[in-house]
Amino acid sequence: MKKPLILVTNDDGITAPGLRALIGYMKKIGDVVVVAPDSPQSGKGHAITIDNTLFSAKLVIDKEEGTPLEYSCSGTPADCVKLALQELLDRRPDICVSGINHGSNSSINVIYSGTMSAAIEAGIEGIPAIGFSLCDYAWDADFEAADDAITSIVQKALEYGIPKGVVLNVNIPKADKEQLKGIKVCRQARANWKEQFDKRKSPSGRDYYWLSGEFELLDQGEDTDEWALSNNYISVVPTQFDLTAHHAIQGLNEWGFTKKS
Repeated sequence: MKKPLILVTNDDGITAPGLRALIGYMKKIGDVVVVAPDSPQSGKGHAITIDNTLFSAKLVIDKEEGTPLEYSCSGTPADCVKLALQELLDRRPDICVSGINHGSNSSINVIYSGTMSAAIEAGIEGIPAIGFSLCDYAWDADFEAADDAITSIVQKALEYGIPKGVVLNVNIPKADKEQLKGIKVCRQARANWKEQFDKRKSPSGRDYYWLSGEFELLDQGEDTDEWALSNNYISVVPTQFDLTAHHAIQGLNEWGFTKKS
């Protein structure tokens, strides 16, 4: 049987240790092609390049059997997926995995995440997709603790499929393998960033700003990703890219908008 084709991408850049770890895990499952940014793209969300040129370079060419093809891309994570699907792959991937991100993409962070936006871009194209993040921002973070769980989640997604219009957001707590309690399917916690700007002056006297903030959890539910992570569970949140607030439609119709006959 033909091995599944796995598209691997991220937002931390093609040299990131988290990406290298994910490539290693995916090689156990199928044929791997990597298309990732040539520099860090954290916090870019679903940005795409429309006012500049995109460049891509093939990094690995026909080494030993089983060595993944790797391409760097000068654009955003979403650009990487678009370029992969339209130009670089010779067949449609069976699944797209993004990560492993250095840092959390739980709760409200999913909105800003380049990691998840790459997965969402694949999902928009009808390709099963998963974003993986480790709640450790260190460049030398330990990605090995969750190797079995990551492999299992991808294998199950290939076996059972992911519901249409849904992308999985997987976050892994900073914990040793022995401390991990398992995998928990959750909802996204209600949270926010209490932001502030540090105002400074450049040597030339010009004002500039440095964004900082404090994470504010507004949700004490025990069915959330934040609860799971704080209790050493790997959280899996089914995330949809249809942003329609369906529950609000009826109420808005009661505003009495006029319609032309």
